[in-house]
Amino acid sequence: MPTTPEAAPRRRDRTHYLYLAVLAAVVLGVLVGFVAPGFAKDLKPLGTAFVNLIKMMISPIIFCTIVLGIGSVAKAAKVGKVGLLSLGYFVLMSTFALAIGLVVGNLLHPGSGLHLDPAAATSAHKQATTAAGGTEFLLGIIPTSFASAFTSGQVLQTLLVALLAGFALQKLGAKGKPILNGIEHIQRLVFRILAMVMWAAPIGAFGAIAAVVGETGWGALRSLAVIMIGFYLTCLVFVFGVLGAVLWIGARVNIFSLLKYLGREFLLILSTSSSESALPRLIAKMEHLGVSKPVTGITVPTGYSFNLDGTAIYLTMATLFIATAQDKPLSLGEQISLLVFMIIASKGAAGVSGAGIATLAGGLQSHRPELVDGVGFILGIDRFMSEARALTNFAGNAVATVLIGSWTKEFDRAQADRVFAGQAPFDETTLLDEHSGPPSERKEEREPAATG
Repeated sequence: MPTTPEAAPRRRDRTHYLYLAVLAAVVLGVLVGFVAPGFAKDLKPLGTAFVNLIKMMISPIIFCTIVLGIGSVAKAAKVGKVGLLSLGYFVLMSTFALAIGLVVGNLLHPGSGLHLDPAAATSAHKQATTAAGGTEFLLGIIPTSFASAFTSGQVLQTLLVALLAGFALQKLGAKGKPILNGIEHIQRLVFRILAMVMWAAPIGAFGAIAAVVGETGWGALRSLAVIMIGFYLTCLVFVFGVLGAVLWIGARVNIFSLLKYLGREFLLILSTSSSESALPRLIAKMEHLGVSKPVTGITVPTGYSFNLDGTAIYLTMATLFIATAQDKPLSLGEQISLLVFMIIASKGAAGVSGAGIATLAGGLQSHRPELVDGVGFILGIDRFMSEARALTNFAGNAVATVLIGSWTKEFDRAQADRVFAGQAPFDETTLLDEHSGPPSERKEEREPAATG
């Protein structure tokens, strides 16, 4: 016991100062955005470059995590059970989030009294025409080649290839163990590269925040304050009210403890406005928390395409805002029809900055084309709203991973208690539990704790 409190600060190492630097960079970016907006706009490539560096690591991390998770499970049926349970939960929660967006939108009536400028919709039309339909989305899951799954930037393509590789290794049995161990070493290398990339976070955060403040200023915030504040409050109620209740009822885990544990990831998302920037760290932290590799490897990547609660809330609230602002309000029947449509449309949204506006434009183009002109007006504050979307999406996927782990008996509650109590700090240097053995050994170690 006396050595435990001393271990936590020592393992925190220099990364503690890294995230303090990110906070300082965000504040400095806001100041530069207001003082020198012209110069601030030119800093946008800094933020874009950092997000691209993170995205560069996502495909190899997802591939290694899923292959190790599935390859170390003896029965393929368990993987199928996790996948079906995850998808069922994702559909249910996304539908609930869409419904909440409709209810709040009808209560606030955002957009009433505004006169939209149709000329501002040019870029929205471009996004609407490039948005993929249902068939294109499904066909897009299949990569053109095995290697292209790692270069296309499509999470679902990497997921498909990783699933096939994982099941293939499972069929190989003992002969596949050397390959499995080799992939584990590759995973360790990839996470070490990610830890190095994270030191560029302050520069990326500074550029991203400065650029968006320089581009929008206070004007857009004043004119669209109602929908912005309403959307942020709705996301807060959803995270702490809905997700918090579901997490406690389903897994007996406190939402505040989980979100505190993921505090650095939320800061990273807030500074980059992209939940995808924290995806690799979420995978590593969920495994460290006590969720097994198979559950983490399937639930987290799939959730980034199918469990976008924040995007779902945004889609319905933004649609009502656009319809009301153009004096073309939707009837109750049209709202229900739109809800059903958006349940499908929201599944094609990626967890990156700007995906929500593209999905909104594409959905309106297919459902109510006459409303697309109004999307251009909301572009001014979409970046600010995308931060709430990304934070809510991330929280939803973290909660889902713990829930699925608990429901499938793949959640080590004793390990989670140690993590929340600060007795088992996350290794920020490697982003991995280096003391653990091969995947098969970790699986055997976790089984007794998970069922107890």
